[in-house]
Amino acid sequence: MKKSTWIYIASATAAAVLALAWAFAPRPLEVEAAGVTEGPFEATVDEDGRTRLRDRYLVSAPLAGRLDRIALREGDKVAAGDVVATLTPGLSPLLDDRTLRELQARVSTAQANVERAAARIERARVGVLQARNEVQRTEELARQGFVAPSKLDADRLALLAAQKEQESAQAERQVAAHEVGQARAALGAVQRNAPGTPFVLRSPVAGQVLRVAQTSEATVGLGMALLELGDVSRMEVVAELLTTEALRLQVGGPVRIERWGGEGELQGRVRRVEPAAFTKVSALGVEEQRVKVLIDITSPPEQWRALGDGFRVGVRIVVLSVGQAVQVPLAAVFPLADEAGGMGVFLVEGGRARLQPVEVAARNGTHAWVKRGLAPGALVVVYPPATTADGARVKVRKV
Repeated sequence: MKKSTWIYIASATAAAVLALAWAFAPRPLEVEAAGVTEGPFEATVDEDGRTRLRDRYLVSAPLAGRLDRIALREGDKVAAGDVVATLTPGLSPLLDDRTLRELQARVSTAQANVERAAARIERARVGVLQARNEVQRTEELARQGFVAPSKLDADRLALLAAQKEQESAQAERQVAAHEVGQARAALGAVQRNAPGTPFVLRSPVAGQVLRVAQTSEATVGLGMALLELGDVSRMEVVAELLTTEALRLQVGGPVRIERWGGEGELQGRVRRVEPAAFTKVSALGVEEQRVKVLIDITSPPEQWRALGDGFRVGVRIVVLSVGQAVQVPLAAVFPLADEAGGMGVFLVEGGRARLQPVEVAARNGTHAWVKRGLAPGALVVVYPPATTADGARVKVRKV
């Protein structure tokens, strides 16, 4: 062969070897990276909540009767002392002719009892006069010595008994007069079939009407709910937290209220963590122990005046706040495969991934607070692939 042919063959062989070496050579692993920062850190408990009036007032019927139509509607404003409902005595039931005649006979009987009591009073008055005359004669004879003292005592007791009989007859006449009034009232109610004096119900507080339970005119029973009132300017938020999360809360701690339907965030504070928990079944069918947390809205009422009772909101309760903390994205931290159960990250140094154990003090929804193991400005791998190993060559992917 010619020398030039050997040169071409050698060159082609070298090119093929280089191509195969390049094709099978290990390439750097493309990863996403983020910087380690230092700044304020907050750990929060995030949960859905709902608004609720701090004080609700249920106006109910204090007596049975006929309710006039309520003109108020949901959302109407009322002042303390305003008339919100009117009750009148209920109409008597429809009666047949026999019952009507019985009521009329009852009136006649009561009137006859009055007349009989008057006759008894007159008879008792005559008896008193007779007993008094008898006492006077006996006293005169006793002074002359013609009767015994026992006779005088007996006549005086007879006079006292006659006087008591007269008093009893007068009391009986008063009873009979009251019975006449009752009988006439019962008969008059049936004959007139008209309502009596109305009874008004007034608002116990200045606020708005939340619900009208009975709008139309109707006959209501004792204790029946008529309408519900409340002051919408005194609103609170109720969130149901897991008991394990509620233990981290502090009364008076700050709360940020989000997703309430308006612009920006509302500020609040924890007022109370109720002492009694309850069981609630989650959407996955798991039984959870939860407790209610009451949150006061501290933002100006003008900012959230559109909020009503029972509106859904999101709450972010701050349980930890640090002024300056070393932070990394939460996706960069992973558990180490050791018995100590520590955490670690992959640092990007000189184009290679370096495994770095870290101590995580706390975490929130996006970042983790690294207490030891990292310095601000370092570059860490975010969402490290399963093939990432200590010392592996990596290439930061541009996002």
